[in-house]
Amino acid sequence: MRRSRAARDRRAQDRVERARDGVRKAPARRRARTALWRSAARLHGRRLLAAALSAPLGVLGALTTPLGRALGWRWLQHPGRRLYRRLLASAHQARAERDAQIREQLADDEAAADATAEADPAEIGDRAERPTHLIPRPTSSDLEVIDVSGFQFAEAAAEMENAARSYDPDGNMEVLAMIEGLPQAMQSIANTFRILAERSDEEFAFEKDVADGFDDIHRTLLNAVDAADTLLPLFRSVHAQDIARHEDPRNGSEAEKKWNV
Repeated sequence: MRRSRAARDRRAQDRVERARDGVRKAPARRRARTALWRSAARLHGRRLLAAALSAPLGVLGALTTPLGRALGWRWLQHPGRRLYRRLLASAHQARAERDAQIREQLADDEAAADATAEADPAEIGDRAERPTHLIPRPTSSDLEVIDVSGFQFAEAAAEMENAARSYDPDGNMEVLAMIEGLPQAMQSIANTFRILAERSDEEFAFEKDVADGFDDIHRTLLNAVDAADTLLPLFRSVHAQDIARHEDPRNGSEAEKKWNV
């Protein structure tokens, strides 16, 4: 019995350590993902710039390419295409260098997080002591009817679900404002389960597995925080022209409204 319990505790501890490792490194990984996304966006911007610069030479190449073939001069053949390839190769090389620096910085940040955790190991999971004696189960006569009050997470979540189902925004810029607040909202929800994990470990008479379960939920919700962080730049990127009509209207908002499409 004791051997089985010890093995179960070791497995639970290994799972918690992996979860803690992910939580410690989540901010660094979130910053790296954002930086990599920006690096990719810069590449696409340079690709568009290369196409714009190469287009005039491409038109000129329609005249110079036959002449270059007749004279055997390669520098007259397809000047626009060759310029585009040269600029695009330079853009890809610049992106590869940026991405390498971002990944190196991520490795340094993860190592710093590990070093900080070793220096200050005040984390969830190792403070609750398992009782050394068997605790008798209460009989049915000892049980009390508990009136649940105070923290009603299920009711708050149901209210959010109903609000999302009936949500009718006045305009899409209102949706943008909602998306801007999503990371903070998801962080607050994740913090709820972090607090529950800490209190289960420090205050409530629970087994360690319960605190570990709350900690697992907290770690999973941190991934949702990361996803919420990436949604805002994605929304602004794919709807850049629509947003610009509201944030930077040409000759005022009334003039912009005449594009009634």
